[in-house]
Amino acid sequence: MAAAEARKRRPKGHFAAGRAKRPRGGGRQLEAGMRGILITCNMNERKCVGEAYSLLGEYGDLLYGPEQFSDPEERLSGSEKEEDEDDVEAALRKEVGQIRASTEQKLRRFQSVESGANNVVFIRTRGIEPENLVHHILKDMHATKKKKTRVILRMLPISGTCKAFMEDMKKYTETFFEPWFKAPNKGTFQIVYKARNNSHMSREEVIKELAGIVGSLNPENKVDLNNPQYTIVVEIIKNVCCLSVVKDYVLFRKYNLQEVVKSNKDDTQQNPSSLTEDQNLKVVNPETEEEEKSSKEVNQENKNQGEIEADPKENDALTV
Repeated sequence: MAAAEARKRRPKGHFAAGRAKRPRGGGRQLEAGMRGILITCNMNERKCVGEAYSLLGEYGDLLYGPEQFSDPEERLSGSEKEEDEDDVEAALRKEVGQIRASTEQKLRRFQSVESGANNVVFIRTRGIEPENLVHHILKDMHATKKKKTRVILRMLPISGTCKAFMEDMKKYTETFFEPWFKAPNKGTFQIVYKARNNSHMSREEVIKELAGIVGSLNPENKVDLNNPQYTIVVEIIKNVCCLSVVKDYVLFRKYNLQEVVKSNKDDTQQNPSSLTEDQNLKVVNPETEEEEKSSKEVNQENKNQGEIEADPKENDALTV
């Protein structure tokens, strides 16, 4: 009785300090310098992360082999293993080695981090090329028409990130764009821009400056909104700018996993750029229409599970 009364008398905030709600990313935040995959979903972020791990793990193992984890004991030399455990220095060295090995084990190939926006999941990657992995996934789904996810909408590789301020973006992209656009490399391109939880960046200014940088790398680089060879993806979340340059953006339905598995008569006339250099033949439509359609279909499938319908405009993207 006394213990029960003592618990009742505890202040309301007694447990609050020790049991504060953890961020969805487990304390890890999206920040400049990270590479990975940005995924939009339909309100069910927890399920989205699960689907992402499953899908990325499946194709990651196919492309890069099973993920390897180091054994802490194997990191210790034979002499260190044989030293007396009572030796303080030897014990300390062993403990440090185990901590380092444990830390390496936690640096997984795919790791979810807090994106900073609703309906958006960011999977940080290590030891892989995000654009190659995502292109391979979409290419396979496009060919087989086999649906593999329920709540994931779009899956965009993020090859580089920087601070979302114009001067930082200009300085970063001057180098970032070189593999695709610096002479003798060249190509037609479009820019797709989306900002979330950010009000200080101007869409028009960003597109103008980035297009100017691409042009300065090689005057033969030209804007093409109908048949772009490359699509420059600019995703800004709070103060982080996520960038990538992707191929087959139109063919793969703007990298929408719900749409890419649908049959379309134009598919027989197009081939992924990894196989041929043929350009896409279909005009880009506004993102809103396609995302809204996919979002409604996902909601319909998930109605029986009591999932909440998302506002499709949350995932809008704008095309120059």
